[in-house]
Amino acid sequence: MDAVAALNEIAFWLERGRAATFKVQAFRKAAAAISALSPDEVAERARTGRLKSMKGIGDRTFAVIRQAVDGQVPDYLADLREKGAQPLASGGTGIREALRGDLHSHSEWSDGGSPIELMVDAAGVLGREYLALTDHSPNLTIANGLSAGRLLDQLDVVESLNSNGNRTRLLTGIEVDILESGELDQEPYLLDRLDIVVASVHSKLRADRKTMTKRMLGGITDPHTNILGHCTGRLVEGGRGTRPPSEFDAGEVFAACAEHNVAVEINSRPERQDPPDALIQLALEAGCLFSIDSDAHAPGQLDFLQYGAERAARNGVPAERIITTWPVEKLLGWASTK
Repeated sequence: MDAVAALNEIAFWLERGRAATFKVQAFRKAAAAISALSPDEVAERARTGRLKSMKGIGDRTFAVIRQAVDGQVPDYLADLREKGAQPLASGGTGIREALRGDLHSHSEWSDGGSPIELMVDAAGVLGREYLALTDHSPNLTIANGLSAGRLLDQLDVVESLNSNGNRTRLLTGIEVDILESGELDQEPYLLDRLDIVVASVHSKLRADRKTMTKRMLGGITDPHTNILGHCTGRLVEGGRGTRPPSEFDAGEVFAACAEHNVAVEINSRPERQDPPDALIQLALEAGCLFSIDSDAHAPGQLDFLQYGAERAARNGVPAERIITTWPVEKLLGWASTK
């Protein structure tokens, strides 16, 4: 078995299982450390023990590499595969099987942990027909948001990757901040060039109801916006602690989404579970479309769509109103009408 592939697959399963970041990075760093070597050189260094002296190679990763170069599936990987055979979510099977793509993901260009190439490869393994790359916009400096120049550079990378015949089509996109003024945090001429624009609020989340409603309506009514991301901003678990949902006039916000053809995101991250079920019901009654997205910051997290599918099914959201069940040409046609 290819040693680099084995290390990266182990990292995938650990990410999917929400393992500690340091544990995941041990395998990602080991894969990166040996990727510049030829397979024969990796095998030779592993068999002589020289590989142990390389930076980024520890006892566990060395054992994985040693078994891989001997033609075995490493024991650690085999155990993770067995555990990963079980679905993450028990419900929502019908919607999960109908999903074709994912319109919210991050790479190491902003606050994700992996190169774009690894995100695309993982999406292909999971059977995604398309994946939107939606790194953050410049206002979110804590997440290394993309300036106009960096976003232009990223568009060239996406074009290059799509020319390589990958199983998954990579769509250009952004998760753009809705600023306090209600404006979107990127140059309009660049937003014009993107396939998908996810607009989200990331700051001043405890603003009063009237202020937050006005701010959100500004983002929704901007003709570039396709998806309203994690609309309440809440956190219900996880390493960052918990955070209550923002207060806004949900009836007015979802009516605007329906009127302006903006899909409401069902964010699949376990720590977000956003919107809450009651708001999914309100958006459904308002006639909104939905987008089930992973908000993945690492390859293994792309499989979090299972959680979103389960929540959509539990709330009676029809598959035909979920834009991530649509074929890519229908999706892009819908998005371009904005």
